[in-house]
Amino acid sequence: MSKVEDFLTKEEEQEIVQAISASEKNTSGEIRVHIENHTEKPPLERAQEVFHLLGMDATELRNGVLFYVGVADHTFAIIGDEGIDKVVENDFWDCTRDIVISNFKEKKFKDGLVAGILRAGERLEHYFPFSAGDKNELSNEISKG
Repeated sequence: MSKVEDFLTKEEEQEIVQAISASEKNTSGEIRVHIENHTEKPPLERAQEVFHLLGMDATELRNGVLFYVGVADHTFAIIGDEGIDKVVENDFWDCTRDIVISNFKEKKFKDGLVAGILRAGERLEHYFPFSAGDKNELSNEISKG
């Protein structure tokens, strides 16, 4: 059985955190990655729960994005808060998910997450550009359950 600890190397985790930092440099948006082993809940439902647990629904502009990975369950979900959800094109989340999953199918987990993060960062920058006084409201570290 796959485990959270074995999903990414420490180096890969750092590359993901760097991608989050780079993406957030030009936006007031917040991006998080959460990895856990197993849940009984459907991935989208669990992602929404984690989104709330991480305080992502408390950002000033409601522009957080969560990448959720269930390692043993082989599940993935991406969700955005209402601020970004209202402005991105209708197929944005599906297209971003497809980019991540196509990499996951090739066991390129880090590459998939980085590609998705950078794509989300581009949209966040477009709709929520960085302005003076913006601060990093949430940790860029990968959370694990």
